[in-house]
Amino acid sequence: MTDGKPMFPESPERRLDPRRIELVDPMMVEVLRAKTPAERLAIAASLWRHAQRMTATALRREHPEWSDAEIQRETARRLSHGAV
Repeated sequence: MTDGKPMFPESPERRLDPRRIELVDPMMVEVLRAKTPAERLAIAASLWRHAQRMTATALRREHPEWSDAEIQRETARRLSHGAV
């Protein structure tokens, strides 16, 4: 907020719909539609690697005594929502 006004005013297309899990900005939809399937897959893979690095970095900060194997195991557990 600046001067009491939101930086990004809410518009009808940005309003959350509780029936949907996630909304994608219309401009982002156009960008992604212009990509090939291989490019979209590369973007997803890059985002996944980034999430892994961020999680591992946070865990190393929280638990400096943990080994690399423990960090990897906990990172996998968190990113798989406990399935690993």
